Amino acid sequence: MRHQRWFAGKGRPVDGLTIDSDVELAPGLRHLIVSVHQAGTRDRYQILLGCCNDDMPDKLRHATIGEGFYDAAHDADLTGTLLEAMADGRDIGPLRFRHLEGTHIDTSPRSLVLGAEQSNTSLVYGDAYICKLFRRLIPGVNPELEIVNALALRKAAHIAQPYGWIETDIDGEPTTLAMTQEFLSNSNDGWALALASVRDLYACLDASASEAGGDFSAESFRLGTATAEVHQELAAAFPTGVMEPQEITHLVEDQRRRLAHAVTEVPELGRHAAAVEEAYQRVCDVAHKVPVQRVHGDYHLGQVMRTPTDWVVLDFEGEPGQPLPERRALASPLRDVAGMLRSFDYAARHLLADHPEAEELLPRAVEWAELNRSSFLAGYSAGGGRLHGEDAVLLRALELGKAVYEVVYEARNRPSWLPIPLAAFGPGAAPVTL
Repeated sequence: MRHQRWFAGKGRPVDGLTIDSDVELAPGLRHLIVSVHQAGTRDRYQILLGCCNDDMPDKLRHATIGEGFYDAAHDADLTGTLLEAMADGRDIGPLRFRHLEGTHIDTSPRSLVLGAEQSNTSLVYGDAYICKLFRRLIPGVNPELEIVNALALRKAAHIAQPYGWIETDIDGEPTTLAMTQEFLSNSNDGWALALASVRDLYACLDASASEAGGDFSAESFRLGTATAEVHQELAAAFPTGVMEPQEITHLVEDQRRRLAHAVTEVPELGRHAAAVEEAYQRVCDVAHKVPVQRVHGDYHLGQVMRTPTDWVVLDFEGEPGQPLPERRALASPLRDVAGMLRSFDYAARHLLADHPEAEELLPRAVEWAELNRSSFLAGYSAGGGRLHGEDAVLLRALELGKAVYEVVYEARNRPSWLPIPLAAFGPGAAPVTL
């Protein structure tokens, strides 16, 4: 487990391991919930355990766990059990397999593990379904399951159709183990499309961002419209509220604490701290009441897919690593808007890391970011998103708060990318104009 991408305790010694649940799903297939104890903490993980009494097939050797055992998520001969159980609505021991009312699940497709996974493992069944196994288990209903099911019942656009899920009780709470949605087989993720546009721009030194062959601004506009429509559906499906001045002050104080911690960890951020503090203070001075609702919570170009007909939003789990109550908490929809604006900056600038002509290309990166940020905001407004002049103050503060988080993340994980979030505080930062 310590060598898997989804294991959260890398770099810390394991003090102990216990098997909390062991359920036979089918001959040769067991479902385990394992607790890993590290330095006084306890993390639970979900494992599909395959049992092989004969020689391990070559196709499964990479998934070997020990002699005679392997990670059965990679065994298409066994994973059909998950679809079948969801389609039938079975209870197997403490595990509950369910499907969304009114949906039909075809149990014939075989599965393949999708590559490039991190905290989850995704099984793609033919070109019909994708089943996400939540490897690290947090007690409670996963926000993505909660949100997507609610929006599907409203027949909302811009989501991948949900089909089924698996759950059990952990610490007395119904806890999501997996969920199955429509697999968007003929689609491209927004990050890849944006990068293709940036590459085209960098290759056409005589063309502006709106004239280059890979102009992305029309798609940014459509994405803004889709985002606003998703926010409206979330507001209709879940409770809404208003953040009062005292709550706004608490929010700003929390952002200030995060800024102070970030400056301690990345001293280079210190020279921008005063400007960030000023942006936070302006929120207290200007924002008197802020509408809040359920939001995506971790919104960026990697969380959206362009299908042949429209944009689809994925991964409503919220910010990874945060407690479930925080991921479910009501927030300003501008938080999602700020996340996407930061993502446009990342798309424009990340190809410049270690680029020999970075200085020459930087103005073009700024031009691309400004064009697509403004197009996204225009689309968001056209789609019914709330964007008044005074919202620019809160949006700018939220964007800077996101950049502070990114500075710490890049310093820890990708130091060569650190200039990208640091640029959000400089004189060349893309403006917010509403």
